Amino acid sequence: MSDNITKPSRRGLRLAGFIALVVVVAIVVAGIATRAADARRLRTWTDDQAVPTVTVAPPSPDNDGAPLQLPGRTQAYSRAPLFARVSGYLKSWSVDIGGKVKAGQLIAEIETPDLDQQLLQAKGALASSQANAALAATTAKRWQSMLGSDSVSKQEVDEKTADYTAKLAMQRAAQADVDRIQALKGFTRIIAPFDGVVTARNTDVGALINAGGGTGPELFEVSDIRKLRVYVRVPQNYAPDIHNGDIAELTVPEYPGKSFSAKVEASAGAINAESGTTLVQLAVDNADGKLMPGAFANVNFKLPADASAFSIPASALVFDAKGMRVATLGADNRVKFKRVTIARDLGKTIELGSGVDPQDRVIENPPDGLDDGDPVKLAPKDNTAEAHGKA
Repeated sequence: MSDNITKPSRRGLRLAGFIALVVVVAIVVAGIATRAADARRLRTWTDDQAVPTVTVAPPSPDNDGAPLQLPGRTQAYSRAPLFARVSGYLKSWSVDIGGKVKAGQLIAEIETPDLDQQLLQAKGALASSQANAALAATTAKRWQSMLGSDSVSKQEVDEKTADYTAKLAMQRAAQADVDRIQALKGFTRIIAPFDGVVTARNTDVGALINAGGGTGPELFEVSDIRKLRVYVRVPQNYAPDIHNGDIAELTVPEYPGKSFSAKVEASAGAINAESGTTLVQLAVDNADGKLMPGAFANVNFKLPADASAFSIPASALVFDAKGMRVATLGADNRVKFKRVTIARDLGKTIELGSGVDPQDRVIENPPDGLDDGDPVKLAPKDNTAEAHGKA
């Protein structure tokens, strides 16, 4: 009886041991499989994390053209510095700075005692020459009449006639001298050459005036400010885009928020070798007198759109040993670098002169270490943002 009980117990122990072994093996196999799966998932995740995620944007064409702002200076449309043509003393002046004048209006008068004496002397010389010429004319006529009766010789008649001719020339010279001095006497009256405003007065009553002829001291200055000229120096690369008749916007510091319309009238047509600019002249209406000549002004030109120019974010530019480039994303989601040239730096955006095509997908902010052929992932679009944008 005891043997029967003992035998089943041993078989049960062996069966239990086998089952336990199977369970242990299954647990070990399951653990190994789980670790292998985790390792594969980790490797896949690591590989995915190694591929950078980027955002792209197509180059934006320049549809409207960008503004060009340059400093300029205003000048009177007509400006005439008035100098003395005769010496003397300033007798009087009638218009001060800021006064409006009409063409031909008397501004000042010069007293010329020395010139007055010269005029009297010249008139005396003219009277003397006139008397001598009259006497020579009578003598020549008389001797001409006596030639018919053979009372005088032909030689003597020719001498009297020549003397009359010489005296007549002296009379004309004396008359010319009187006319010259009288013309100078006319310059004692300083008059306005055109309608305008007296913008400078550098003399006063009693001041000694020396004839300058354009090189002496300037007595007055008259300017026509109903219309102003504006001079701007335009950089060489923008000069071909500015043409006669173009309209620009003018602003001045004294009128913040207000702009004036200016029209391009002329261009120097040559580049200054020192500054690399060309001089452009504009005209601005100033009938209300708000603008002043000699003032600083900002001139805004609206440049025409360049069909070959494209704008990209400034963050897309890559500067390295290979030069200036942008990273683009190919159809296989691999990086392709392209060399570019900058036409204009607009701050947050850069206008390129060459290097990209309109269909290119430019990587907005390329990570460091990217190279040609590297794979990248395209960031998913923010559907929420798009929905807000459509709303």
